[in-house]
Amino acid sequence: MADDDEFTPRLGRQRASRGPKMRRYAGRVIAAANLARGGAGQGGKGKGGFSGHRYGRGAGVGRLLASRDRHSVFRQRRVVVKARIVPLAGKGAGRAAAHLRYLQRDGTDRAGERSALYGPEQDRADGKEFLSRGSEDRHQFRFIVAPEDGERYEELKPLVRRLMTQMEEDLGTRLDWVAVDHFNTGHPHSHILLRGVDERGDNLIIARDYIGRGLRERAAELVELDLGPRADREIILSRRAEITQERLTSIDRALLRGAENSIVRPTTADPLDHDLQAGRLAHLARMGLAQPLPTGRYRLDPDLEGVLGAMGERGDIIRTMQREFTRLNLDRASADRVIYDPAAPGAQPIVGRVLMRGLADEIEDRHYLLIDGIDGRTHYVPIGTADGAGLDVRGEDAGLASGAVVEIRPSVPVVREVDRTIAAVASTNGGRYDADAHFRHVLAASETFVEAHVRRLEAMRRKGGVAERDADGSWTIAPDHLERVEAFERRQLMVKPVEISLLSPVDVRELASADAATWLDRRLVASEQLPLREAGFGRDTAAALVQRRQWLMDEGLAEQTDGEIRYRKEMLAILRRREVLRVAGQLSRELGLPFGEAAEGERLEGVYRRRVDLISGRFAVLERSRDFTLVPWRPVLERRIGQGVSGQMREEGVTWSVGRGRSGPSIS
Repeated sequence: MADDDEFTPRLGRQRASRGPKMRRYAGRVIAAANLARGGAGQGGKGKGGFSGHRYGRGAGVGRLLASRDRHSVFRQRRVVVKARIVPLAGKGAGRAAAHLRYLQRDGTDRAGERSALYGPEQDRADGKEFLSRGSEDRHQFRFIVAPEDGERYEELKPLVRRLMTQMEEDLGTRLDWVAVDHFNTGHPHSHILLRGVDERGDNLIIARDYIGRGLRERAAELVELDLGPRADREIILSRRAEITQERLTSIDRALLRGAENSIVRPTTADPLDHDLQAGRLAHLARMGLAQPLPTGRYRLDPDLEGVLGAMGERGDIIRTMQREFTRLNLDRASADRVIYDPAAPGAQPIVGRVLMRGLADEIEDRHYLLIDGIDGRTHYVPIGTADGAGLDVRGEDAGLASGAVVEIRPSVPVVREVDRTIAAVASTNGGRYDADAHFRHVLAASETFVEAHVRRLEAMRRKGGVAERDADGSWTIAPDHLERVEAFERRQLMVKPVEISLLSPVDVRELASADAATWLDRRLVASEQLPLREAGFGRDTAAALVQRRQWLMDEGLAEQTDGEIRYRKEMLAILRRREVLRVAGQLSRELGLPFGEAAEGERLEGVYRRRVDLISGRFAVLERSRDFTLVPWRPVLERRIGQGVSGQMREEGVTWSVGRGRSGPSIS
């Protein structure tokens, strides 16, 4: 440049003209803040504080509330706030309706009656109207607010309304919400459902800092205004009680923060903290979770946080079982109350009667069953999410109704032979899989066999993105396909830890004289007998088997010769057909169509109407042009209600295809 007045302006973003590329100013500020508080942003030990996320409403307030001194929490009234964002697309709307119904179930208010839904001004809100207003929303927020001193409140409505008013001020918009209070546990709490739109109808985006910390701080402020700050004596008693608790406590978190290579010693900064940590370390040593070392130090178990977390969860389960036993008026010895762990080595199947289904985690939608087993024990069984458990969009399933007989097996994350075949076919076809390539690879493969491989790929695509389907119907298979499948199966254990098989939709005592092919009949003709204990469901099953044998002999389906009972070879088919014809007569009057039996080998075409649960099994109602028929049901049909399907009737069931009269890909 000849002089200072000669230059060429260049439009664009500021950048360094020489040297390494400089980080954005905001990035350097965040890095400095993280460094000052222990490097949490880069894998350090610090927790809480500013996360650096500024996107969404309430970001500034959230940062301010999240930056408060963590030592002040001991004097502050404690409130647990759990939050979840739920997408409403697809099955989400049905799940939202089911969740709302579950929140308003019986036995949740102080009097043991049904809890009432309420809103900002009305004490009884209309849940259907709330869901209707949000039918086009992209998402919904769900909150659980549980004050530690909630039992001191006569009702939680005023607290929740003040909290939501404060939330509106923090977020700068009116909010559309409903709530319900629960007093059915040891800790009264409120469930809040918030629409995912602001007052202008735009998507409501709440900053991470506000959801993660800000809302809890606001709730704690309000509780403190109501009940006053915690007194010194109250704080000391509360913290001393943590010394012997079998869960992860605030003392444990402080020890973990101060540990170096799992070595820690009690702090000397505060006499009370020193005594608490010393007492807790001694208790952990007695539990085998800490090892005493010279000079007052301890080596903590490497998995201390995980072990104590699991112990706390187990304690919650035991309290849940005790509460439900009291509600159901059941008397079970402590030794006969079992927590079923499907992941434990050698976990065995359970056969039993469903006592009840409940939500273990109402935010994460994790369900459980209480099973009265044939071994005479009551089992708490985690069954995963609604999708994993096979619940329909209403959150219901006849197979899990109280009194139903089910078999529970652990889900096993294994790579199946079908996955190995897909990988082998793709490896010889340039990384692509389709039916033609499969037939070339395995000349003797049948169409049904190939369709099973396509169904497997489609299932994994919907749930885990393991494979990609192209426009021409072929599949792109990655070189590490088997590793992806194995990872997919492990992830599925979180949503589906067990396999549930329906053995009978009704109680075993109703099966003794049922004119249908029952679970008892299948047990009588089986070569292996059930190990029945003379207690609970085992005793009821043994009595029902004796009565069923006599009923079968009275019906001419079994006979006793030389002290041995022989059953007719076609007994199960006869009983199944009896029930199908009886139910078909009832459906014929309802549908206004005659019934036509489906024969083996027959081509089926029609509209799938619904599922019917019979004692003999589950059947699909298939409406045809001139009549309807009942054929064995499979879960994939639920996605085709009201749609045309076609298939082939076979001895083992029906092979279905999408669309009326189409020869397209199989769906079952």
